[in-house]
Amino acid sequence: RPEKHSLTLRGHRTSVSLETEFWQALRDIAALRNMPINALAIEIDESRASDIGLASAIRLFVLRHYRGTAQE
Repeated sequence: RPEKHSLTLRGHRTSVSLETEFWQALRDIAALRNMPINALAIEIDESRASDIGLASAIRLFVLRHYRGTAQE
């Protein structure tokens, strides 16, 4: 069951619902990059297509990261 968490993107709070495993993976990736989770979420938000929701974009980012196909 997805968990809802708040993120701050460029000064605006937004809620995102993700499964626990995706939240943990996102935290792990942010730690690897030595950056706050909100900063990573901003990068993901800025690079997503306008027809893809933020939660979906985060899931795709995590998947690409672990597949070794992240677009960085």
